[in-house]
Amino acid sequence: MRKKEVTILAERVEREFLPFVRRPGRYIGGEINQIKKDLSQCELTVALCFPDIYEVGMSNSGIAIIYDILNSIDGVAAERVFTPWIGAEKLLREKEIPLFSLESRASLKSFDIVGFSLSSELCYTNVLNMLDLGGIDVRSCRRSEDDPLIIAGGGQAVCCEPMARFIDLFVLGEGEESVVELVQLVRARKKAGATKEEILLCAAKKFDWVYVPNLYTFEYNGVKIKSFRPKLSDLRRQFKNAVVEDFENAAVPLAPIVPFVQAVHERVSVEIMRGCPGRCRFCQASFCRRPVRYRSVEKIIDIAKACYQSTGFDTVSLLSLSSADYPELGELVAGLGAYFQDKHVGLSLPSLRVDRQLKQLPELLTSVRKGGLTIAVEAASEKLRQVINKPLKDEDLFAAVEAAYRAGWQRLKLYFMVGLPGETLEDVKRIVQLSFQLAKLRKEIDGKTGQINITVSWFVPKAHTPFGWLGQKPKSYFEQAKQLILDEKRKLRAKFLQFKFHDINCSVLESVIGRGDRRLCDVIETAWRDGAKFDLWDECFDFEIWWRAFEKFGLDLESLAQKEFEQDEILPWEHLGGPGKKYLLGHLDEAKARSTKS
Repeated sequence: MRKKEVTILAERVEREFLPFVRRPGRYIGGEINQIKKDLSQCELTVALCFPDIYEVGMSNSGIAIIYDILNSIDGVAAERVFTPWIGAEKLLREKEIPLFSLESRASLKSFDIVGFSLSSELCYTNVLNMLDLGGIDVRSCRRSEDDPLIIAGGGQAVCCEPMARFIDLFVLGEGEESVVELVQLVRARKKAGATKEEILLCAAKKFDWVYVPNLYTFEYNGVKIKSFRPKLSDLRRQFKNAVVEDFENAAVPLAPIVPFVQAVHERVSVEIMRGCPGRCRFCQASFCRRPVRYRSVEKIIDIAKACYQSTGFDTVSLLSLSSADYPELGELVAGLGAYFQDKHVGLSLPSLRVDRQLKQLPELLTSVRKGGLTIAVEAASEKLRQVINKPLKDEDLFAAVEAAYRAGWQRLKLYFMVGLPGETLEDVKRIVQLSFQLAKLRKEIDGKTGQINITVSWFVPKAHTPFGWLGQKPKSYFEQAKQLILDEKRKLRAKFLQFKFHDINCSVLESVIGRGDRRLCDVIETAWRDGAKFDLWDECFDFEIWWRAFEKFGLDLESLAQKEFEQDEILPWEHLGGPGKKYLLGHLDEAKARSTKS
């Protein structure tokens, strides 16, 4: 890799772009706690790209952590790049201004490494759009030695084959330590005059959490994968997720950037534990983020204090997959309350799993703002919860909600999933009936009916989970279930229940891409070229574009969503980290046994 010329676009951005764009605060940089280095004086430069708009990306804790870590290394600079909104993109293309970073307003192509965080299957077209806006060919095979190394990590890296033609290198698992090791390797090899190809091969051989897709080939037999093998005999065939063993002392930004435009989550966010002791069979994160690790109460409070003092945010959010499983939650909440209560700083506890522990929890949370309590119930019947391995009893759910009402909570938000294995239409109707009962429970406390918002999502089988072998229910089933829920609400005259449904077509597409192989690269590129972008946004998502793209390559989108994998066939993701097949199939067998019990 040669020393790159840094192209700074500050003058053009200020003269030709910012005066004409809506919400210029998304694109100006210069926020409190921003870190800016002289790129021309750094040995290695990294553009950290989040494939969504500024407000969403600035709420992503992973980007914030990697940004802080890389900028703490002498001679390394990291700058942020977010997807410009549609009007801003149009302006960039009309004026022929390349996509640029916020800190230095350097063109994307000026960086040595361009790294993407892949948080959803529906952000892939934005990745291609950002590369193209940066003047970088979307296909890795068509890039030159002068182009940046394109790297991707995040939650979707463990099922990344549909992006294999676009990304040079995937980082699997946790990034705090792996990104430092990778950057140091690239830096040293670059200094030694190595080519990009030599750097990629070196990283692939050295790290078991690095996957370089161009070094591997697949053979197919119809829809099935016949074989997966490396192009060189000394390359590994199986990869692992990088794991931060010492989570207590893992890097955390103590002075996070304060956004100019209000972010989706504008608060002090502290990760209190990593991993989840539960094993909900639909949840990829619970099977891939292992082992379970906890931060000490003292460390969490110290982090929260430092972040508050450097930002002035008025809410502290405790992050984890299941906060109720944190063993010292009562002590932690009391400690945070003692420091923050007189500062008018609220405490937010997302991801609360309802069990016996949560019955006592609302009494402890005197410092938590009592707007609404969010509970992921997932399935309305106890039997179905046993199938998905979420052993929540109705009596515990009712006790927890009653305790919440008594502690001052006025509203509930419930999450349910429809289309789960073993589900009946009675289970679907039960969603409304259970929500109705929980709303009426408040009458016993203060004579009022509880206001409940219910979000219903459609089950998407995920890679690296026991349900990854199963097909998704047909669209017609989801449409019938939605109507059934609305009819049941009308029948009960439950105006105090507000239902919100995910887009069924989005869930179908997630099912296909999330379990797809690298033959989908052509489909994704075609959809992007035909106008697909911001597919996570209702106002931008166009299912017809995707339907035509699949059709062009002789693929039926809905059939792929409903595809069931045989237990002995090669899965498109089985080489990419995650638990072993035998373990997951044991869970699947148990789920099937539970679903047949009366």
